[in-house]
Amino acid sequence: MTDTLLHPFGNVTVARAFAAFPDEAQKTAFALRDLIFDVAGQTPQAGPIEETLRWGQPAYLTPQTKSGSTLRIGLMKTGEVAIFAHCATTIISTYAATFPDMDRIEGNRAVVFPRVDDIVPERLRLLIRHGLTYHLADN
Repeated sequence: MTDTLLHPFGNVTVARAFAAFPDEAQKTAFALRDLIFDVAGQTPQAGPIEETLRWGQPAYLTPQTKSGSTLRIGLMKTGEVAIFAHCATTIISTYAATFPDMDRIEGNRAVVFPRVDDIVPERLRLLIRHGLTYHLADN
């Protein structure tokens, strides 16, 4: 793992999940994690986020406001890192329609990042904000 984290772990099981990522994938996963925390900090209507595990993957929820749908960080079968949203939501499809052919989209459930350099924070911030505020009327 990295020597310094922008957002220290409050949950040891989540820290272990990140430690289990292969080295190169870990860089990508940490970049996604930092981006989620950054967007959450700039999205007061989401309230504080909780970092936990869902389906064995680091997951980000809005337990106080219940404004969002769970976002997860995990590995695809190919070993690439992805940000996942619940497939019954429009989070991924809205992102894909807003930025057509700019990222690798897996159905209605994930955006895949083969390398950390494939993350474009300016675009991905919109997906994360949408996820963290999905249940709000003005979304």
